[in-house]
Amino acid sequence: MLELKNISWSVQDETGKYDILNDINLTLDDHKLYVVTGPNGGGKSTLAKIVMGVMQPTSGKIIFNGQDITELSMTERAKMGIGYAFQSPPVFKGINVRELLSLAAGEEEVDVLKILFDVGLCATEYIDREMDSGLSGGELKRIEIATILARELDLALFDEPEAGIDLWSFQRLAETFATMHENNRMTLLIISHQERIMNLADEIIVIADGKIREVTDKEKFLRELVLKEDCACGETCERGVIL
Repeated sequence: MLELKNISWSVQDETGKYDILNDINLTLDDHKLYVVTGPNGGGKSTLAKIVMGVMQPTSGKIIFNGQDITELSMTERAKMGIGYAFQSPPVFKGINVRELLSLAAGEEEVDVLKILFDVGLCATEYIDREMDSGLSGGELKRIEIATILARELDLALFDEPEAGIDLWSFQRLAETFATMHENNRMTLLIISHQERIMNLADEIIVIADGKIREVTDKEKFLRELVLKEDCACGETCERGVIL
């Protein structure tokens, strides 16, 4: 479904060149749920943006459903069935929530009221709300996730979807991810530090210092994480990653 081949991304300033991603090789299979975790600044969000086409890799190739999409734009990738929920959602002025979800769904018939409930919003309260600065960051985040749910996607990317939302909404969101995984054909890639999200994963991908440190199953990862929390130094010594 998705293959990343030798993906690197670097920035350069007057002091020199810095590798944010360094020779990433990764294959995602159809219909699986992956959680990407690791320390802040390790390259997780950069990787998701490169897959979506928000950023172009310095080197390497991206293969999606057998096609090289490395040079394609974000719009072209969206048309191919890739969706991305930003960590900081954009604001759409001059449109209400109902219209936004209808635009996201395109020609598909979707239950917009149920979708809003699934992301922890009261449908009757939000369906006709304007997408403007009157909405909080957490509300915008949930509405953006709702636009992903409204689409028929092959691959959905979520960058820390739990950020800025309350506990009840987070619980609803976790249940929604579980339902999406069980009932839909899409592959999910979720950047998260939350154990409840990790418990949904088929595989967990650990990224640190711009490199993939480990791809493992959730049972092994969470078991070892508990062991590291008991370590006197407070660090995940075996992984070389502080979580």
